[in-house]
Amino acid sequence: MEMAMVTMTHTPLPLPQLNHLLTASTTLTLSQLKQIHAQILRSNPSNSLLSKLVISSCSLSSSSSGLHYALSVFSQIPNPDTHFCNQLLRLLSRSPTPQNTLFLYQKLRRVGSPLDPFSFPPLLKAVSKASALYLGLEIHGLASKLGFHSDPFIQTGLIAMYSACRRIMDARLVFDKMSHRDAVTWNIMIDGYCQSGNYDQVLKLYEEMKTSDTKPDGVILCTVLSACGHSGNLSYGKAIHEFIMDNGLALSAHLQSALVNMYVNCGAMDLARELYDKLSSKHLVVSTAMLSGYAKHGMVKDARFIFDQIVEKDLVCWSAMISGYAESDQPQEALKLFNEMQLRNIVPDQITMLSAISACANVGALAQARWIHTYADKNGFGRSLSVNNALIDMYAKCGNLIRAKEVFENMPRKNVISWSSMINAFAMHGYANSAMNLFHRMKEEDIEPNGVTFIGVLYACSHAGLVEEGQKLFSSMINEHGIAPRHEHYGCMVDLYCRANLLRKAMELIESMPFAPNVIIWGSLMSACQVHGEVELGEFAAKQILELEPDHDGALVVLSNIYAKERRWNDVGLIRQSMANKGISKEKASSRVEINNEVHVFMMADRYHKQSREIYKKLEEVVSELKLVSYTPSTSGILIDLEEEDKKELVLWHSEKLALCYGLISKRRKESCIRIVKNLRICEDCHSFMKLVSKVYQIEIVVRDRTRFHHFNSGTCSCRDYW
Repeated sequence: MEMAMVTMTHTPLPLPQLNHLLTASTTLTLSQLKQIHAQILRSNPSNSLLSKLVISSCSLSSSSSGLHYALSVFSQIPNPDTHFCNQLLRLLSRSPTPQNTLFLYQKLRRVGSPLDPFSFPPLLKAVSKASALYLGLEIHGLASKLGFHSDPFIQTGLIAMYSACRRIMDARLVFDKMSHRDAVTWNIMIDGYCQSGNYDQVLKLYEEMKTSDTKPDGVILCTVLSACGHSGNLSYGKAIHEFIMDNGLALSAHLQSALVNMYVNCGAMDLARELYDKLSSKHLVVSTAMLSGYAKHGMVKDARFIFDQIVEKDLVCWSAMISGYAESDQPQEALKLFNEMQLRNIVPDQITMLSAISACANVGALAQARWIHTYADKNGFGRSLSVNNALIDMYAKCGNLIRAKEVFENMPRKNVISWSSMINAFAMHGYANSAMNLFHRMKEEDIEPNGVTFIGVLYACSHAGLVEEGQKLFSSMINEHGIAPRHEHYGCMVDLYCRANLLRKAMELIESMPFAPNVIIWGSLMSACQVHGEVELGEFAAKQILELEPDHDGALVVLSNIYAKERRWNDVGLIRQSMANKGISKEKASSRVEINNEVHVFMMADRYHKQSREIYKKLEEVVSELKLVSYTPSTSGILIDLEEEDKKELVLWHSEKLALCYGLISKRRKESCIRIVKNLRICEDCHSFMKLVSKVYQIEIVVRDRTRFHHFNSGTCSCRDYW
């Protein structure tokens, strides 16, 4: 009713009424405040009314225009008093745009408005939010000049400011000069060390605090527990837990969560679960911490059990479970849960979206990839840099380079990750020239490549046999770009030499590395030795792997295969007996094929599919057709002591052949391309089989194996038989 009077009347309202409107109402809009402003200007404007108008405008924290309007009104106030300026600084420092606080500070300095000790805490808070170090240094200097440097509130603000600006040593200098420190000060300094990754200093400072008169509160203990978790200091974390229990401290939800996270990060899942089970009431925060811990350690069944026990699930909880499935090689479960989340009307955030996109990439199902892309665009994620980068990787892993390139070219802005993702996409599909051209284009556009970029181009060279180009790139990475090679770069170079049958050169590079080779590097050499028949060197590489990982199933299998090729059946038997005794089994081959938006999984000699009879009938028909064009099953990869005919039968039952035949019998298959994802490297016989099928049946077949893509068309493969 009062606002209606302001809107309708052209007669200036009395000053007391305007004062009442500004003081009593808390729901004024910016438009209404402007009307009141007009009324004030018609009356005899006073500093008091204009000050209240500024505060009311500033309180519209959801409106950036309200903040700008407040500052414009403020500029009309002659000689504003310090108390009012401090009130305005406090309000602005709480807003999501701390730069306005700093803008006001500079304005006050220009007009010479006086500042008192109460002016500095909100200023330092704004500097912390904006990470405006140089302005913070100026404010520190001004506080010292005005004689306020010993004020404990200003000192605490300085510690927080320096910590937020990653100047932890400067923060510590201020901290050490303080004559009195309360729990807040200790916490800010301890948290500063924790945020900067100085976890040992966190524990040292906590020990120092215990000798003072300050008792640790829940906030400090949460920070110390976080430091224990990040540094893997389980013994200290357990001591903190005992301190909490011995002193009867209340276990808040955040403290419970901190304890669970500490045990999780230290790898003590049994202790985390023991604590969790003892809690009489399980807060959502604690349950989410427990489920995230299980997911992080790949214990998705346990994570799902916790997830199902939570009655009121929030977005963080759903995201943690979806991420757990995505990162534990259960992408289909991740997508299933993502779909269920939509049915519950829970809107995903960017983290959830990235997990869902990652799951789509791992499944390799193009229809699902297209759906998730459309969903991302419809829900406002289309312009997100990280989402677009993930979409490039997703389409590449789903075998559609055209869509990956479309996403890349249409991105409103690109960073080094975008370029590296597209380069890697070309590399994994065997298009080395396209990867190299994009790398040169990237440099022309002044995008500095990083270590990941070089992994992509070296990988491309490795899978295309471009030895000389790979050597030049490796050299330029070090000499031109100043990037120190990591294990991954040496791994690419070793792989490059191994694929080109330059095994001695690969061995020389391994011996020249500045650090010890890892399992992956020895694995490249070992696999190449198996392919090229280098028994002695292959046996040596396998034994190096087993020294690093005694239960490495891949090394044991390859070593067994090396002995089998040499017909050393006694040695084969010893290895297999050892594997059986230790419960180690070879990873089982599996293949996935997407038909009519549904993913079907096949294992070797699989007869569980509801159409298995038709699949095997189709397989017989395909083999008969291929034999007319001189196909003969190759049994060179079957390294067990069997009759030749039995070996031929085994090789025909490989999972990718079954997946292919199911694709061929699907009557409603809309696409002319069959896309298969295999978890292991495709064997020589299946590779020949796919080439011939693509020619005889005039169909495109795309197979993604463990290391790359194979595009089969008209009897040829994109890898040019170099894989």
